[in-house]
Amino acid sequence: MGAWSMGALARWSRSFRAFTREFGRSTSTAIPSVRPRIGIALGGGFARGLAHIGVLKVLEQENIPVDFVAGTSVGSIIGAAYCSGMDTRELEEVARLVRFKDFARWTISRYGFASNDRMAVFLGKLLKCGTFEELRIPLAVAATDFVSGEGMMFRSGDLVDPVRASCAYPGMFLPVEIGERQYVDGMLSYPVPAQALRKMGADRVISVHLSPSWGNLQGPRHIFDVIGQCFSIAQESMCDGWHPHTDVKIEPDVRGFSYDCFDRAAELIQVGETAARALLPQIRQLVTPPVTVTETSARRAPKTGIARTPAPAS
Repeated sequence: MGAWSMGALARWSRSFRAFTREFGRSTSTAIPSVRPRIGIALGGGFARGLAHIGVLKVLEQENIPVDFVAGTSVGSIIGAAYCSGMDTRELEEVARLVRFKDFARWTISRYGFASNDRMAVFLGKLLKCGTFEELRIPLAVAATDFVSGEGMMFRSGDLVDPVRASCAYPGMFLPVEIGERQYVDGMLSYPVPAQALRKMGADRVISVHLSPSWGNLQGPRHIFDVIGQCFSIAQESMCDGWHPHTDVKIEPDVRGFSYDCFDRAAELIQVGETAARALLPQIRQLVTPPVTVTETSARRAPKTGIARTPAPAS
């Protein structure tokens, strides 16, 4: 009986020492972090900005979350509509029907050739809410102070007038008065408003930049093509302002599309889809939570003091 007890005790001692050796080894534990917050910056481009709908459509189809939106000019219209609760199917339907006359009218003024005051009625029907605070997704709208040239990011209060101001392309549209200041197109200060998204809290930024060429491939047709092309050339020198804040840059191929080609909405939306799908691997990487690996090394348990006792001689 005594010999059996001592043998059992020896086996238990060996098992215990093996357990403490395993426990004392270094272990690595992977702890998934919180998903990065994604922001998308929608640049200007007049009718060609309908390509933004195609980009958003791909993000929607691929379940890529959008936590913040910032828009300039036409990007502010599409951004406001999307953030108010419209899905891309609804945006496509509107894009196929909208024309220049729906939000602008020709006028005679020393400030421009057209007014976008009709846009107030258009946006009133389009948007599912009237203020920034009611939006489903936080939005920033870029505009430019007409007197000082200072860039302005609207993020609170009434939604319609800041969007109108963001679309008031100088030389074509009259400035929009908000408070005691007059504002024109946000493209003059924030061609692609990526900076605002970082300030809003975005961890990763997708920027949608449209081609700098405003004229058709055969050259400018009229004064508006000339004005647009001049501003587009100037805006290319402003890339340093938004490039550093961008993680993925999407550039739909809008060459050959004129500034007022609203009748080619379906083609422009497809161009946006194509550009976004080409960069899906990079976009998916943005939303993948980083994994933090922690290494723990437990202290080896002290020796038990139990010595192996030789079995008594038979």
